[in-house]
Amino acid sequence: MPKFDVSKSDLERLIGKSFTVEEWEDLFLYAKCELDDVWEENGEIYFKADSKDTNRPDLWSAEGIARQIKWALGMGRGLPKYEVEKSDVVVYVDEKLKDIRPYGVYAIVEGLHLDEEALKQMINLQEKVALTFGRRRREVAIGIFDFDKVKPPIYYRAAEKTEKFVPLGFTEELTLEEILEKHEKGKEYGHLIKDKPYYPLLVDSEGKVLSMPPIINSEITGRVTTETRNVFVDVTGWDLRKIMLALNVVVTALAERGGKIKSVKVVYPDFEIETPDLTPKPFEVELNYIRKLAGLELSDEEIKDLLERMMYEVELEGGKAKLLYPAFRDDIMHARDVLEDVLIAYGYNEIEPEEPKIAVQGRGDKFVEFEDAVRELMVGFGLQEVMTFNLTNKEAQYDKMNLKYGNDYFNHPPAELVEIANPISPKWSALRNWLLPSLLDFLSQNTHEEYPQRIFEVGKATLIDESRETKTVSESKLAVALAHPRVTFTEAKEILDSVMRHLGFEYELEEVEHPSFIPGRAGKIVVGGKAIGVIGEIHPAVLENWGLEMPVAGFELFLRPLYTEPYL
Repeated sequence: MPKFDVSKSDLERLIGKSFTVEEWEDLFLYAKCELDDVWEENGEIYFKADSKDTNRPDLWSAEGIARQIKWALGMGRGLPKYEVEKSDVVVYVDEKLKDIRPYGVYAIVEGLHLDEEALKQMINLQEKVALTFGRRRREVAIGIFDFDKVKPPIYYRAAEKTEKFVPLGFTEELTLEEILEKHEKGKEYGHLIKDKPYYPLLVDSEGKVLSMPPIINSEITGRVTTETRNVFVDVTGWDLRKIMLALNVVVTALAERGGKIKSVKVVYPDFEIETPDLTPKPFEVELNYIRKLAGLELSDEEIKDLLERMMYEVELEGGKAKLLYPAFRDDIMHARDVLEDVLIAYGYNEIEPEEPKIAVQGRGDKFVEFEDAVRELMVGFGLQEVMTFNLTNKEAQYDKMNLKYGNDYFNHPPAELVEIANPISPKWSALRNWLLPSLLDFLSQNTHEEYPQRIFEVGKATLIDESRETKTVSESKLAVALAHPRVTFTEAKEILDSVMRHLGFEYELEEVEHPSFIPGRAGKIVVGGKAIGVIGEIHPAVLENWGLEMPVAGFELFLRPLYTEPYL
């Protein structure tokens, strides 16, 4: 979870009211944070805020925390209002960036008066959003520039690797290729673009470089100081909706410092947009649902009051609350999310705990304990545990694995996926039915790390089961992937042997032809006459599909057939 430092006096200046340190411990809860530490430095009191929500990047800076607390205390009501004035600035996006880093959104914020603390918060927010919400700049990278040094129109274009500029923190020009080799940020994030035919570059009409997304800003325009009054904000990535949200978070935080937001026209090869878009988002919730799950006797007006203190615009109609919530939020996906805000405004500490009147004793699920024991076993073998997403897509589960959708590869994977009817993104359009593609995806994102890489996951695969009410079943599986220059089938089998021996099972291997594995180096794992998994060396075509140059061997199996009590 994101942690960051904030100044007590800066927070109180933004809120317009002072509090004791003891009061701040409770106030942070309104912003879904905990007060992790307090210290004094040069006569100033600082707090370390520990955010408890990775879906609320708007709360990862002093501005966001102060805004949330101000509203929760009734010093603000309903939606925060931000005026967006239209500017004549245009950014043109190069069609060649389509498969490199295709999207950019932009804004101008004028009339700022930044002190050192405000600068620190701006940089902190920029980095935290890109690191956590932006998945280490892969999905979101942010640049903030001194707009007075920029001459519009601006061009987000594909550049030759030999082009030069002075990166932030340097005094000499470097080629784009040299920046990836010599600059600290180039070494850290260069893997995001290193294999692309061109590198992204943001330049103005005079050819001055603003930045090389997602790596580094330019020294000329990218150094913002306390003397800077007007800034240009740039956000790039792969998902337009996601980078729009990040832009909204940054510009509204700067607006809390007194900045005036201006929009920018972004011209793509096939469409145009104006950014930022701060249009509030709609949602609807049943009032009785709030009362029932909260366990509180709240009137309609009391619910409305609590929601308005959490920055909702509320209209009560027919037993429902029709809501509008701010454009810098994207975490309202279910009525429970609204319920959580009601309870935060009400105050968790104000709710009287009740002992449940049930005559049973709770205990841990035995199979979950078995899964944990398997994890400990794998760590004991020197493997590193990873946790990947259950959501995936047909391409990752089949196409990249050299498989034909609709064919049942003895349940690794089965014939079909459980697909989502209306996915938000094609990347997350189905539930995975085997784990090895997830491990290969993980390896593909860590090719810049040292080898050997020996990873495993104990996770869920969702299969179609027409006999069940939900038509699906969630199966627990163990998957292992080993990547280094000399990896072989034998190494994977040695780990499998050890797993089976510790679990007390004998097994057989039957040679199979499986398109995901090299012919002659793949086997079906059979226990008690039933196939429970597959093992082998990954086919070169599959490695190429995932952008992997290192050989990989691994296995995957169902855990339920290996569960007995006692175990291990």
